[in-house]
Amino acid sequence: MATETVEGLNLDENEKKIVNEFCHHLEKSKQLFNGLRDLPQYGHKQWQSYFGRTFDVYTKLWKFQQQHRAILDAKYGLKRWQIGEIASKIGQLYYHYYLRTSETNYLNESFSFYSAIRMRAYYSKASKEERPDLMVKKLRYYARFIVVCLLLKKMKLVRDLVRELAKQIDDYTGTYEPEDQMEWNLVLGEIKAFIEADGIINVVDVDSSSIVLSHRLTPLNTPPLEKGTPVYLTLQEVLIVGNCHEQVKFSELTLDMFRMLQSLEREPQDDLSNQIYDTSPAPGRTPFENGERSNKRDNPHKYLLYKPTYGQLNTFLASAFKELPPNGAMVLYISADGCLGNQKHTDDAAYDLGGVITNSRREGEEPTKAKKAEMYKEMHCLHPGDLYPYTRKPLFLIIDSSNSSAFQNFPNVFGQPLVCLLSPEQVPVTMQDHAYVQFLGDDFLRLLLLRFVFCYIVLILHRGFKGPSYYPASHPALPTDEILEHPALYKIVLDLATTLEVRGLFAEPGELDISA
Repeated sequence: MATETVEGLNLDENEKKIVNEFCHHLEKSKQLFNGLRDLPQYGHKQWQSYFGRTFDVYTKLWKFQQQHRAILDAKYGLKRWQIGEIASKIGQLYYHYYLRTSETNYLNESFSFYSAIRMRAYYSKASKEERPDLMVKKLRYYARFIVVCLLLKKMKLVRDLVRELAKQIDDYTGTYEPEDQMEWNLVLGEIKAFIEADGIINVVDVDSSSIVLSHRLTPLNTPPLEKGTPVYLTLQEVLIVGNCHEQVKFSELTLDMFRMLQSLEREPQDDLSNQIYDTSPAPGRTPFENGERSNKRDNPHKYLLYKPTYGQLNTFLASAFKELPPNGAMVLYISADGCLGNQKHTDDAAYDLGGVITNSRREGEEPTKAKKAEMYKEMHCLHPGDLYPYTRKPLFLIIDSSNSSAFQNFPNVFGQPLVCLLSPEQVPVTMQDHAYVQFLGDDFLRLLLLRFVFCYIVLILHRGFKGPSYYPASHPALPTDEILEHPALYKIVLDLATTLEVRGLFAEPGELDISA
């Protein structure tokens, strides 16, 4: 009805003007929303003006339908699912703006619209329209709402939404017997597996009330910085890459990516009171009541890349490198399967040691023949040498892979601050400089380093982890006596084990044989 004229309707001049203006705003909003997919996914400035125009049009559309609801209902035949569709588009708009800006306050705005759709039951009569496309829109709304709630750690609401989604999928498949039935059941299975994996440990307080753990940075968990410590660098750009075989995921977000992206965000200030105890669903706020959108950025800018090709990853790396301001640092986090190098020729650390595969072979591609495998390296394997050009500026590299050791002898070619944190495999040989001091001034990077130290000490004390290949590594290597084997840190971990009643799993410091 959006593109229809008002001819044939019994309208006075005022009613005709209102209906025509609504149709204009609706059509314009659809055009702008559909154009979002054509915007570049990288860079900071190329897309902001377009998003601004889209926000403005949807603001006018939402307010207009609120102000003239009676006329639009009676004369235009506006249905509740159509209002829900507008609200859903605004929720998507805020979510995508969050992805591009990394500002978590936009997640709250997205939540307010998605929550309003549910509380006001905008889609409640979609099944009575006898249109399967409307049911699909409803299912997609549920999937998007669940993602936003997961990111906001509203786990009670997530579980309610999953149950509702399961019922809606049953109604949809039972009524229409659609071709995409298996796909929606797969989506539901992914969501359930993701929630189960993320909540595998249930933390409770003294009253046995479940506590929702937040990975985000807050004033309560920010590592303190000694007074007078100079701040050399601040984290400005982040790339989070995921490609692990059979890893738990939902949509294009693996569990590793999900946790890391939150670790590099600050908790929204107005959400701190709800961060520990899950009080969702929270009362909704009036859309756009805050007026202007702030340009202040509290979080580093992030790119989330699921199974990127080498070309795609290189493009985003180049963009982040270009946008990096003076005294800014970039984090590259990669959780991916290892790609072994040439076992016969290992003279070239840049490429012969292999790397990590950022994009596995896709269905439909012909498998590489044995002869070709001997002649060519894996196309989508990211080698250490591929990253050398980006060390012209401060780089903080985190590799979580079965071949993380390929990056342990990463050379500092340009003399800029460089740190590599590597998942457990083997201890790097190279010992260096003062690179860590350069990164300690940033809250996020300081927290990552302290978590790494905690992980290292827990694993070397645990009786089940024996030998260097079981321990995480860093390059340059962190000081042993001052940090990694400091008695005070050992005592903290062992005291924690005692509190958790698992002290028997951990050895005394004197019993350790790290070289075993």
